Amino acid sequence: MTAAIDISAIRSFLACATPPAWIAWALDNPVTLLIDHANCEKKAAATALNLMYRYVEHPALLQKLSRLAREELRHFEQVLAIMQARGIAYPQLSAARYAGELRARVRTHEPGRLVDTLLVGAIIEARSCERFAALVPVLDAELAQFYASLLQSESRHYTDYLHLARTLSSAQEVAERLPALLQRERELIEAPDTKFRFHSGVPLT
Repeated sequence: MTAAIDISAIRSFLACATPPAWIAWALDNPVTLLIDHANCEKKAAATALNLMYRYVEHPALLQKLSRLAREELRHFEQVLAIMQARGIAYPQLSAARYAGELRARVRTHEPGRLVDTLLVGAIIEARSCERFAALVPVLDAELAQFYASLLQSESRHYTDYLHLARTLSSAQEVAERLPALLQRERELIEAPDTKFRFHSGVPLT
């Protein structure tokens, strides 16, 4: 359970906690929560694979992201199984603005593009982990146990992305780039959104 996984480093890393209004929104939209969670797992695997194709010259990146992609696909399979057991269909959902807005801040030239992409990956994985932990106390027993089981791998994914960014650039560059990206992430998490998604902001009132 959550007590066994310490995510205090992730909470300190992020610029804000998930607002209570989002948690209430999630409880009002349990079907969309699972559907978009499945989408997030697929997208996370695809992101890792795309980086592996683009940056074949970095063995450490290839090793870590290969493992990450496998884990994300396994999580997708687990979410899909829960959906099927609950009789939940899998329709197409429009994407949240979250990831796209973060990636809009990525530099377009190398090696800055790679560094920023890895930092955005770390931020997204950290937020996912933080949201799983926030949801565990309020979900039904099956989902609470499942989301608690994801905390360790999601926290490791955050660490892997951050470590790769520091290794492939420098701790100084990471320290210079992170504040603006984290501030933008905070703005997206705390801003009103018109549609509920796993990484949406708070409901528009």
